[in-house]
Amino acid sequence: MNNQQQVTEEMMSKIEFVYGKETAAYLQDKLTNLMNEYSAKLSTPNKPKEFVTEKDAVLITYGDSIKEEGKAPLQSLHEFLNENIGDKLSGVHILPFYPYSSDDGFSVIDYYEVNKDLGNWEDIKSLSGSYDLMFDGVINHISAKSEWFQEYLKGNEKYKEYFVEADPSLDYSKVTRPRALPLLTEFETASGPKHVWTTFSEDQIDLNYRNPDLFLQIAELLLFYISKGAKMIRLDAIGFMWKEMGTTCIHLEETHKIIQTYRDVVDTLAPEVILITETNVPHKDNVSYFGNGYNEARMVYQFPLPPLTLNTFLTGDATHLQNWASNLEDTTEETTFFNFLASHDGVGVRPVEGILSKEEVDLMIEKVHAHGGNVSYKDNGDGTKSPYELNINYFDALSHPDEDQTIQVKRFLAAQSILLAMAGVPGIYVHSLLGSRNYQEGVKETGRFRSINREKLNRQQLEAELKDESSLRHEVLSNMKKMLDVRTNEKAFHPNSPQQVVLESNQVYALVRTDKDTGEKVVTLVNVSNEEQAINLSADKYELNVQTYINLFSKKEVEITDEALSVTLQPYEVMWLKG
Repeated sequence: MNNQQQVTEEMMSKIEFVYGKETAAYLQDKLTNLMNEYSAKLSTPNKPKEFVTEKDAVLITYGDSIKEEGKAPLQSLHEFLNENIGDKLSGVHILPFYPYSSDDGFSVIDYYEVNKDLGNWEDIKSLSGSYDLMFDGVINHISAKSEWFQEYLKGNEKYKEYFVEADPSLDYSKVTRPRALPLLTEFETASGPKHVWTTFSEDQIDLNYRNPDLFLQIAELLLFYISKGAKMIRLDAIGFMWKEMGTTCIHLEETHKIIQTYRDVVDTLAPEVILITETNVPHKDNVSYFGNGYNEARMVYQFPLPPLTLNTFLTGDATHLQNWASNLEDTTEETTFFNFLASHDGVGVRPVEGILSKEEVDLMIEKVHAHGGNVSYKDNGDGTKSPYELNINYFDALSHPDEDQTIQVKRFLAAQSILLAMAGVPGIYVHSLLGSRNYQEGVKETGRFRSINREKLNRQQLEAELKDESSLRHEVLSNMKKMLDVRTNEKAFHPNSPQQVVLESNQVYALVRTDKDTGEKVVTLVNVSNEEQAINLSADKYELNVQTYINLFSKKEVEITDEALSVTLQPYEVMWLKG
């Protein structure tokens, strides 16, 4: 593609909103040159693939989650996936694989390099030939050890405005704080001591998007990632990118306009690439990053799903999950949710503000402690703290460690079935796919609660366990692959296919998914309790117009009788019934 690219009027209006007319004119020329430079590097497919389909499911993993002696971890990961997962997954989200100084990768030293301990760009290219890759755009902040910040400290004029200097005597009580750490950090610079904005830690220095050159630098970075094989780019902690004294400094309109402009640039040069926003906040704020459904993120993380699913199985009652899911907004044909239950982080608590009561959150905290986990807190700005995140492996979060393994596995797979059945694209954390447990040794080694779910697995040992049919790992992975196989072959599970929540039993979480082209339906039923449950679905109410339904797992038939679909589910049983 070598056509000359231009910044459109619509893009200019967004840039002017953020930077004013004079600076926007400067940015117009610079951005045009940048787009033309990358237009020659990026090849636009003649026919971009459909946005997402039922065949899309993404693995979330660190580049070194699977390791072996004498081989780059990225190569080991690629080989392991090819040999053990194959086409059951369409994509891989490699968590930050750049050189870093802290936070397991989220304090990036150099955005443009692959961490040599993981491999190199050739390894990334090779993996991108097998799977659609999601890169992390850790663009709210950068490492204190980065060249950018080190040059700022030395007084290099180029980087003088790359960071947010602040007066510690001012009132920052309105600022939303994700962690119970100081907002500002003092550094010695060539021109004396300066306080700079550090939302997440003293090693993660916030970038200053008021600086138009920084805005351009990040636009170039996103295009660089696409040139290196990114099919999805996750915009990490993006809600904090614009600072305005006297406000919460989160979800500000300038933030949305900047993301929308980056979307415009990406759409112009690489329309097949998906921008996905990561904002661990209440649902209303989270979905605001869809913009108008066509102009901002194409996927947003479905943050209420992990804590609500956890609440469901800890109580044996799906009421909150049902009510929340039944009120989800329809997305456009160009947007959808990125659904997940577990990730490299913990289970966020903020997304269920206004959904779960304090007592219900306290119950989850009590269970997490009893199951071997911990809780992280955020600073409320008024001297108080509140729970921010439950730090525990999701398998262990669902079950007491002394419970029978058979029940633990059934409950875990039941939870995963909810993830796979919901409208949207499922993201599956590597340790959920592989049946991992709490990694207490990691917490002891690092002193960080999040290490509990970030174990590095030895490939040979892992593969030996997977071959043992009696092992937890084998049981989890084999069943996850079966569910994925069924899901990817049913168009009713297309991320944008209609979804109807069944409100007939609080102990059975049920959805009716409908193939938007043929009208075929799949009724998904999950017993969320440890007791046998019966459920009756009116054929008329749920438009169940076929007489016989097939259980896609057991292949057994279920008949409509007395104008209802009536089934009995054993504890934690899952049925997907196709008619």
